[in-house]
Amino acid sequence: MLGLYARKIGMTQVFDEAGNLFPVTVMKIEPNVVLGTKTTEADGYDAVVVGIDDAKKNRVIKPRAGQFPENIQPKKKICELRDFEASYESVFKKKVAVGDTLGIEVLENIRYVDVCGVSKGKGFQGVVKRHGFGGGRKTHGSKFHREPGSTGQNTYPARTFKNRKLPGRMGREKVTVLSLKVIKVDLEKQLIMVKGAVPGINKGLVFVRSAVKKSRS
Repeated sequence: MLGLYARKIGMTQVFDEAGNLFPVTVMKIEPNVVLGTKTTEADGYDAVVVGIDDAKKNRVIKPRAGQFPENIQPKKKICELRDFEASYESVFKKKVAVGDTLGIEVLENIRYVDVCGVSKGKGFQGVVKRHGFGGGRKTHGSKFHREPGSTGQNTYPARTFKNRKLPGRMGREKVTVLSLKVIKVDLEKQLIMVKGAVPGINKGLVFVRSAVKKSRS
């Protein structure tokens, strides 16, 4: 499975050759530097370790700096790409080496992608906004507008069961949007445009991979 980490730029609109208008999300592929590889014989699984976003040298402690090969700037974020090397070798006819920089060319010929990211945090919200409750009557005299209503407790069982939909913190969760169509890939500017919205704030980090369901179909 091919995939890279990218930076979400924002949303805009583009026209295709037929004049159809599409809302798209623009993402810039950050340089994914290969820091190492893991094999089934040594680690029990195959993976490629990549790092993104250079970290300041005076902010990196020695134990963390030891994770990086020589002549490679320490990175803020380190992650593993499972089963990446086999897919990369089958497409590009070469192996991934430590120190290589992976860019937009990895996703150049992919038509559909999955995007993983952390959704926007909404803070503490009630059940109407958080879970889509309909609410009570809006008429005069009603004392039940946006309350959650009965939570089910009484003398027995004398407690509220788990997973009950109640007010609480909303958002700031890992979200994956499946099978987004790739509208345009800009090799020069390292940009990829996909149809629709992706999770996260602008300038937030997202993971773009080849679509799982589309590849299976």
